[in-house]
Amino acid sequence: MGQELKSIPAWKLDKFIEDYLLPDTLFGDDVKSAINIVCDFLKERCFRDTAHPVRVSKVVKCGSSGKGTTLKGKSDADLVVFLNNLTSFEDQLNRWGEFIEEIKEQLYEVQRERHFEVTFEVQSSGRPDARSLSFKLTPPTHLHQEMEFDVLPAFDVLGHVTIYSKPDPEIYANLIKKCLYLQKEGEFSTCFTELQRNFLKQRPTKVKSLIRLVKHWYQLCKEKLGKPLPPQYALELLTVHAWEHGKQGNGLTEFNTAEGFKTVLELISKYTQLRIYWTKYYDFQHQDVSKYLHRQLRKARPVILDPADPTGNVAGGTPEGWSWLALEAEVWLCYPCFKNRDGSLVCSWDVPTEVPVPFEQVEQNWTCILL
Repeated sequence: MGQELKSIPAWKLDKFIEDYLLPDTLFGDDVKSAINIVCDFLKERCFRDTAHPVRVSKVVKCGSSGKGTTLKGKSDADLVVFLNNLTSFEDQLNRWGEFIEEIKEQLYEVQRERHFEVTFEVQSSGRPDARSLSFKLTPPTHLHQEMEFDVLPAFDVLGHVTIYSKPDPEIYANLIKKCLYLQKEGEFSTCFTELQRNFLKQRPTKVKSLIRLVKHWYQLCKEKLGKPLPPQYALELLTVHAWEHGKQGNGLTEFNTAEGFKTVLELISKYTQLRIYWTKYYDFQHQDVSKYLHRQLRKARPVILDPADPTGNVAGGTPEGWSWLALEAEVWLCYPCFKNRDGSLVCSWDVPTEVPVPFEQVEQNWTCILL
C-alpha cells in the first residue's frame, strides 16, 4: 500500500482514505462488543474476590479506538482502569504492579472458564517495569484480524469528566509539584486520558481522516526506516495544529486533504522550530502552572506539549528520530500525491511553527513550587 499512496494523485487522496484506511464496519462492531466484555469484567468481576476491597470508579476506552482514528487492520485501544484505592500520584507509582498482577491472574482464570466469546492472548512486555498489561484479541467472526490493547491502572484525579470539562488549576499545580519532586515528568498522563481522548474525538470527521492518512504515512516510514521515531501521538497533535491554524482550519469541516497532508509533512521537516501547546485544559492563569509552562516552552525544540498534561512534551527525547522522519518527509513532498491535475504541486497552508507565549514578568526560584 506504500507504493500506492506515493502514486495516488492529490485529488484521489480522499478516495484512498475511504477505500484503504477506514476500518471495516463489521470488525469495528466486533471490537466494540469485545471491549465491552472486557470493560464489564474489569468493573464487575476482576477484583471481586480480592483479600482487600478494590473499587473501580470507571474504565475508560482510549487509544485510536477511543479517539475515532482507527486504521483499517490496525485497531488498538487502551483501557484505563481508574481505582478508588489509588488516592494519589505516588500511590499509582508505587502500587501499579500489584493491580497489574491481579488483573492478569483474573483474566487467566476467566480464559480457562471460556467466559469470553473472543479469543485473547496476554502478551509479555519483556520489561519488569512495564506500566500496562498488553493483550491481543481476536473476535470470533474475524479470525484473521487481531486487535491490540493495553490495560493500565490509574489514580482517578479528575473524577467525573464531560466534553466541557476543564480541570481545577490546583490539580495541575499538584501534578507539576509531584512530577518535579519525583523527577517523573509525563509519568501520570494516564490520569488525564479522558481529556486526551476528548481532545481528538471532538474533531470533525475529515480531520480524523487526515489524521489517519498521517498515521498511515508514519507507519510506512517506521517499516522502511526501522529506527526509533517520535511518538505517533506527536504527529496526531501536529495534524490538529495544522488544521486549526491552516487557511481553512477556522472551524470549517471541508478542506483539501492533499494540502493538509503537505502542511503536516512540511511542519515535520521544520521540527527544530516547533513549539506547540494548547490552553484548552490548562493555561497561564495559575501562578505555579504559568511558571512551569514558561519553563517547558523554553526547552530545546521540538516542543509539543500534551494538551491534557503539561508535564508531557510528546516531541521530546527523540532528536535523531525527528531527523530521520524529516528527511523522509522532504522526499515525499515531491511525490504524485502532492501534484495537481496539471502537474503543479499543491499548495500548503500558512501554519506557524510556534505558538506565541504570554510575556513572563519575573522568573522566580523553582524551589518554592517544591515546598
